[in-house]
Amino acid sequence: MLSLPKIRGRIRLLTAMMSGVFALSVSAAEPPSPPRTAFKVCAPPYSLPMSDKDESGYENKIAQLFAKDLGLPLQYTWFPQRMGFVRATLKNNETEDGSYKCDIVMGVVDNFDLAATTRPYLRSSWALVYFKGRGLDFIKSQDDLKHLTAAQKKLLRIGVWDQGPTTDWVYKLGLMDNATPFPIMSGDARQGPGHIIEEDLKQDKINLTFVWGPIGGYLAHKIKDAELIVIPLQKDQGVKFDFQIAMAVRHPDTAWKKQINDLIGKHQAKITSILDEYGVPQLELLPPKKKSTNDD
Repeated sequence: MLSLPKIRGRIRLLTAMMSGVFALSVSAAEPPSPPRTAFKVCAPPYSLPMSDKDESGYENKIAQLFAKDLGLPLQYTWFPQRMGFVRATLKNNETEDGSYKCDIVMGVVDNFDLAATTRPYLRSSWALVYFKGRGLDFIKSQDDLKHLTAAQKKLLRIGVWDQGPTTDWVYKLGLMDNATPFPIMSGDARQGPGHIIEEDLKQDKINLTFVWGPIGGYLAHKIKDAELIVIPLQKDQGVKFDFQIAMAVRHPDTAWKKQINDLIGKHQAKITSILDEYGVPQLELLPPKKKSTNDD
């Protein structure tokens, strides 16, 4: 049996060891972030209906909602949505005081690998679009493109993108001979898929194309002098068309990510209402994926 002095000695040793472990855990913990003075958003300036420099996009409205909840002024760093966007915005700390230019991207796919993603707040899909009354009204669903007569196939002048899931699908349907390619990122940041629909599709240079559902739904509401048919696409031929949209923060900013997750949960009903105002086709959000030990 151990004597009382030996028992006390072991207790002192264990206490010292536990104190050391506690000290190590504290030193390894994430350093506290300085108080936020603004809700700093990284955003593209010409990307309606998502974001625009005049703050008229639905991501702008959600940012306004969050900034108001936090009692912070809303501040933007604008940069075109293309290669280098995250590097030039979210990860850019080339400022006088070394702070980052902005702290959050309001819309990214939920498996985005250049930053840490929050819980998703929107699920939508790519859509088939054409103008009613121009010879393609026989297309009621995506399956109608699989059962075209020779005469119907000759009518098609399809706009396809160099990126995105629909190009693979058009190829699998054997319709590439009817396709005109478009770059999803043109030299002019103001000319994206929405611009192509309003220009080339409306002017009948092409008569059918595909677009991210929120853009299609928005244009169907916006264009008043013609009816834009918007048909959301479902997975087919092994091609997935639906995606969930989340927000993005820097990987180390775990406390900030949690705060944004809480805001999304708190305001999801209002976010859904904002999306409805823009005609965004919405699918039911999928349950959160199980996090691995390596996830944020």
